[in-house]
Amino acid sequence: MKIVEQIKQPITREMKLFEKKFHESMSSKVALLNRITYYIVNRKGKQMRPMFVFLTAKMVSQGQVNERTYRGASVIELIHTATLVHDDVVDDSNKRRGFFSINALWKNKIAVLVGDYLLSKGLLLSIDNNDFDLLKIISVAVREMSEGELLQIEKARRLDITEDIYYEIIRQKTATLIAACCSLGACSVAPENTEVVEKMRKFGELIGMAFQIKDDLFDYTDDAIGKPTGIDIKEQKMTLPLIYALNNCSSKEKKWVINSVKNHNKDKTRVKEVIQFVKDKNGLVYAEQKMVQFQLEALQLLQDFPESDYKASLVLMVNYVIERKK
Repeated sequence: MKIVEQIKQPITREMKLFEKKFHESMSSKVALLNRITYYIVNRKGKQMRPMFVFLTAKMVSQGQVNERTYRGASVIELIHTATLVHDDVVDDSNKRRGFFSINALWKNKIAVLVGDYLLSKGLLLSIDNNDFDLLKIISVAVREMSEGELLQIEKARRLDITEDIYYEIIRQKTATLIAACCSLGACSVAPENTEVVEKMRKFGELIGMAFQIKDDLFDYTDDAIGKPTGIDIKEQKMTLPLIYALNNCSSKEKKWVINSVKNHNKDKTRVKEVIQFVKDKNGLVYAEQKMVQFQLEALQLLQDFPESDYKASLVLMVNYVIERKK
């Protein structure tokens, strides 16, 4: 059995029902919008985020979920989808998971409006049902994701990212959404238990950090994944392996690397040389160690919960995040 199917097993029923509710939550009176949302729904990814919501909810409540849990999962997926649609416009990207992106098929103007529509649908789903506690969790995540993206853009211009700033960027950009999934799951079933909600938020954040470092490592491998090798370097993104290498080299080497990333990032040979340089300086080894550190911290937070299928799936999920091949 595929690992993702194994993780999903304890929540198969919930995920089926969720898909139906999620599709309903997107519906509109505008035919064009329905055509586009239908296209989005039929090209869904692994649905990791709703899985986090349901597994967390069931683990902290000994197997219970309620309507709030479904709404929480729908909201997070609506907002996540909105950010992907907007990201493709920002990055001028024509493909998403091997399919044409919304902006490639319907142009930027429509893509931006569809993203706005999905965002507002998500917020209204919470407001209409008085889920203000869930809404707060989501809104904080949206704010942080925007701040993280802008911080990264600001730093990419000068390439002066320290390791601490890098962690702050990935915490906001990537980890905050997974943290929101886990705290939403807990909050949907146990809103009064603020300690558990916070614990699960931290758990999600740690997994998110490990997830992003794993993504950064893919930039240095030739594995058959969605993005080509060296793409981060071409886009002048400072990732952990590169930051570590820059902190552990001579000023002459540093000058050469920064010049390569800034002015020669389209030169394939030069990009290959930078990748080799990072490997020689143990940048990959260091990043892997940090990733495992985040993974172990996340697993530590699950220890106090009673054994269950849901907990076992979350442990599998944590391990899958750093062992995945794409």
